Amino acid sequence: MNSIDINCDLGESFGQFIMGNDGAIFPYISSCNIACGFHGGDPLHMENTIEKALHFKVQIGAHPSYPDLAGFGRRKIILSDEELKASIKYQISALMGMVKSQGGELKYVKAHGALYNSIAHNEKEAKTFLLAVKELNPDLAILGLAGSPFQEIAQNSGFRFIKEGFLDRRYLEDGSLMPRKEQGAVLESVDDSLNQFTAIAQKREVQTANGKRIPMNVDSLCIHGDNPLAEKILKGIRHLDLPIKVKCAAL
Repeated sequence: MNSIDINCDLGESFGQFIMGNDGAIFPYISSCNIACGFHGGDPLHMENTIEKALHFKVQIGAHPSYPDLAGFGRRKIILSDEELKASIKYQISALMGMVKSQGGELKYVKAHGALYNSIAHNEKEAKTFLLAVKELNPDLAILGLAGSPFQEIAQNSGFRFIKEGFLDRRYLEDGSLMPRKEQGAVLESVDDSLNQFTAIAQKREVQTANGKRIPMNVDSLCIHGDNPLAEKILKGIRHLDLPIKVKCAAL
């Protein structure tokens, strides 16, 4: 692997509540997933995040979620198919229009939080999500969990699928992410995240929570913008002596 995309969930601040340190992260990433107002983000923070992304030449993706601002989009919300589709279209449309107004172009869509984990394995919900994207712009790429059922569903629906892994999350043996409610689900040291980056980006494998190594073939690696170690981890990647270039996967 000669190149890898590094993406980050950004623009998640809203009102007076600041999430993460977006300005410090932008120089080290190639793609950003901008919150669309339903788990984080508001019009002004969306606008400012788009401006930064364009300044740093970082590719822009929409990051829609369940309507769960109070829970930061990390709770499962039961919606009808019609409600979910309309909600996804509403969020993507808002960001797409704002990106266009600044002379940019939306390149892909990545679901957030509980919605991301649900569509990774729930075929019915995954198809509803993809239908929402297709009705807006079938040329948008889909960023999702590598090796999940969602990958096959998206590809069979005609989408270009960007296979995603995670720098700062622990994996289970089936390739899914350890639930956040379980201890150890989030890697708590810079070294652990750097070791995981090296294993995935160079060796195409990852060590699971029980110590087993499983294949992990990805196009993009995510680091969460609300991770307090994000800046240190990204700076550490720059200093790794690896023949790997950070390059956007959505071009």
